[in-house]
Amino acid sequence: MILFDIQEPGETESYPIGKSIGIDLGTTNSLTAVSSNRQPVIIADKMSGEKILPSVVAFDNNLSYVGNDALNHSTYISSIKRLMGRGIEDIKGLHLPYDINPSSNQNLIKLNINNTIKDPIEISAEILKELKRRAEEYLGEKVENAVITVPAYFGDAARVATKNAAQIAGLKVLRLLNEPTAAAIAYSLDKNESGVFAVYDFGGGTFDVSILRLEKGIFQVLATGGDVELGGDELDKEIVTHFTDQKLDVSSLQVYLREARKIKEYLTDNTHWQGEILNQKYSLSQIEFNNLIKPYVSKTIKIFKSVLKQAEIEVNDISEIILVGGSTRVPYVKAALTQAFDKKPLDTINPEEIVALGAAIQAEALTYGSDNILLDVTPLSLGIELMGGISEIIIPRNSPLPTQQKRMYTTHSDGQTGLKIHVIQGESEKVSECRSLAHFELKGLPQLPAGEPRIEITFKIDTDGILTVTAYEKITETKQEIEIKPAYGLKEEEVLSLLQKNNVI
Repeated sequence: MILFDIQEPGETESYPIGKSIGIDLGTTNSLTAVSSNRQPVIIADKMSGEKILPSVVAFDNNLSYVGNDALNHSTYISSIKRLMGRGIEDIKGLHLPYDINPSSNQNLIKLNINNTIKDPIEISAEILKELKRRAEEYLGEKVENAVITVPAYFGDAARVATKNAAQIAGLKVLRLLNEPTAAAIAYSLDKNESGVFAVYDFGGGTFDVSILRLEKGIFQVLATGGDVELGGDELDKEIVTHFTDQKLDVSSLQVYLREARKIKEYLTDNTHWQGEILNQKYSLSQIEFNNLIKPYVSKTIKIFKSVLKQAEIEVNDISEIILVGGSTRVPYVKAALTQAFDKKPLDTINPEEIVALGAAIQAEALTYGSDNILLDVTPLSLGIELMGGISEIIIPRNSPLPTQQKRMYTTHSDGQTGLKIHVIQGESEKVSECRSLAHFELKGLPQLPAGEPRIEITFKIDTDGILTVTAYEKITETKQEIEIKPAYGLKEEEVLSLLQKNNVI
């Protein structure tokens, strides 16, 4: 179970007018884009000409290397997005090709890279710094503002961690934008029409599906769902497991996974692969690969159908299925979707670029104003614990953002002077089956008979999906307001230290 710090929320910042960029901070690859007059372009590295930045970081002699430069090192960190906002207990099922370093907090993830200890937030910040550098080199001016995309199913902790990483990289986050929503924004430029759209986002580390309605410039997310442990990484691991059942050391596993990704990409356009990995000969046909990944693709379709049901939308009502993420390039994925929904998916915009393009459009809109209105939703229900370990939902899943809901509560014993509040996230009626977000206490209640005090609890979620909870006792006007942030990861003073180190402040 993850513990959360409770801290007073800061005041909303105002952002200077200037160039703002969109960033797709991906598990496998990352991109940045900029939009002018609603014409977005992907920013390529000036020296190499490459648009895609592998989300990989290496450290050597106190220097950091990002992207292809990192891949040239014997050990590096990949798929760091899967660790954002999570503790060791959360990742027990993940097989990571690097070492987790023990810490004083047993649930705290620290990574050991060539005897350099780093937090996942710091690793993510290095990727964002490189994307920022590319943008500044391309635009010829300083870039301070960005819209950064996150999986629709990212929880509160992961969203806060992403904002912390951006802060360390010297970026102010205009908005954390759900990836499927960003894709819909980019697509709407080519198809200026109304309708219901399904966004199928099968990326390197996560899977999301969202059902959106577009009408007269208004985007409304009807429902969203996904799996934060289902992505292209799983497909790569299936190839490795197919080739060898030996327990590989960290360095060998990284080589196998890197080659497996290349094989997966090769089989997108070819029917058979053969070659060597670490002096061992292997071969894999496209049919064999399809059989390996079939359970994962079937799971994505099952989630898709569940989200359609939540949105109360029939398959025939869907105008288009928009493909997002590198894993959608796999022919079997497209074929399975076509068969399941009797509709050929749309991939007229590069599925690996569409999220960054949508983020750039939104960044421009937030900087200079826009006619479009974006109504996103919260992916999971939020509530509190009642007596007997029963959960009460205050904000249901798929509620439009931003949102605010209030409930009235009272005391259960005479003369009670305090009320302990347990904030939870999840869909179960049992608190034990939900995720604990925070515990806090409202003190100084009037000593009245049980049932007489009137305590108003307010849940407020902003456009980034970050939660603030307020408890207010009406007789004494006692009030306690908190913003829920993860207790693991970087402390506030650590973030401040890194900001100073990186000359951000």
